[in-house]
Amino acid sequence: MRLSRFWFLMEEEFGSGYAHVLADSLVLSDYQKTVNDALGSGVAPRDVWDAVCDQQEVPTERRLGRDIPPKR
Repeated sequence: MRLSRFWFLMEEEFGSGYAHVLADSLVLSDYQKTVNDALGSGVAPRDVWDAVCDQQEVPTERRLGRDIPPKR
């Protein structure tokens, strides 16, 4: 997962404002670091996203983003 996709999913799930507040304040128990610190220390965005989802109890069906109908 690219970092841009990580932020897209964060903002889609938590809102554009709160996603960044959460990234600064949520300490991920898997890494004992905030989201931003984990990303900054080289943890893969996919692993950070999975940890955020687990900790924030994001339902499985929303972890890949919402379904967007194909353009015709």
